[in-house]
Amino acid sequence: MKRVMITVGIILVIGLLVYSQRASIAARLMERGLESRMLADRVATLEDGLHLALCGAGGPLPAPNASGPCVAVVAGKQLFVVDAGTDGVRNLGRMSYQPGTIQGVFLTHFHSDHIDGLGEMGTIRWAGGDNTSPLPVYGPNGVESVVDGFNTAYAQDFVYRHEHHGDTVAPLSGAGLEARPFDKPAMGELVTVYDADGLKVEAMAVDHSPVEPAVGYRFTYKDRSLLITGDTVKLANIVQFSKGVDLLVHEALAPNLVNLMNEVAGKNGNKILEKITHDILDYHASPVEAAETARDAGVGHLLYYHIVPPLVIPGQDLLYLNGAEDIFPNYTIGEDGVAFTLPANSKEIIKTSDGL
Repeated sequence: MKRVMITVGIILVIGLLVYSQRASIAARLMERGLESRMLADRVATLEDGLHLALCGAGGPLPAPNASGPCVAVVAGKQLFVVDAGTDGVRNLGRMSYQPGTIQGVFLTHFHSDHIDGLGEMGTIRWAGGDNTSPLPVYGPNGVESVVDGFNTAYAQDFVYRHEHHGDTVAPLSGAGLEARPFDKPAMGELVTVYDADGLKVEAMAVDHSPVEPAVGYRFTYKDRSLLITGDTVKLANIVQFSKGVDLLVHEALAPNLVNLMNEVAGKNGNKILEKITHDILDYHASPVEAAETARDAGVGHLLYYHIVPPLVIPGQDLLYLNGAEDIFPNYTIGEDGVAFTLPANSKEIIKTSDGL
């Protein structure tokens, strides 16, 4: 009994000492954490090849593991982003990608959920990296208006940050965004929108009517390839240009789940949600259709993104797929942080992260 009391006394003393020093302990832990975070650069650790990470796997609806649409693509040591949905740039930081090193953003179309994080992405890239020129934003014609709008909205912020931090952090020459427009290609055609340092990025037409223009992008680097569809219905054009790509990143909306939402909205008198869930069915591909495209194109792996509706209930993924897994079994349902590596001079398709 005496030994027990002595042991308890020692534990209490140690506990009191730790408690009394909690601030200094927290400070030391924070210092180490900050050093680790500031020095972390995922791109620097990647082997030569083509790499992809979902900085946003979802659509316009809030979801715990699927932020607004955002796809990071690394070719060699070049970091690019396709679309800039809500929280995308913050997820890049969480994944240890340095936003200051983003070399360009490719927009698939101008729906709000694909562009609403663009201003923040440009600002963090500007004030968080050694950049003396604006962030290039590639997109079909009309991207100029989007870029001009963000630059106007952030104009006063540019002034504040420059006055506060000066040229060391925020040179005015690097503030904001710069539009790089191109003509939307016709069906059956590709247009090269970027070609440097071994990376070729080509745009292709997709169908997201009545949203116009809308495009997808194919990335090719050292014989590795991936294609990101953007929002679209099932389309022969996607099959054509996905032929043999290593990784197909295809949006997908589950009609069975959206129809269930529509029924519940109708029963509860929610006319707005009932209308929305009716309207969105006709301009998105389903998981089954995305699987059929992947099968017909003979791709290496299918990654679902722009997940609609959000998957929040255990087992809901099977309802979402609705049989797609039998059509094309080499698939991944996207979540924020899911990542793949396609090493150069190889046929390997390696999933390097299951999510944040």
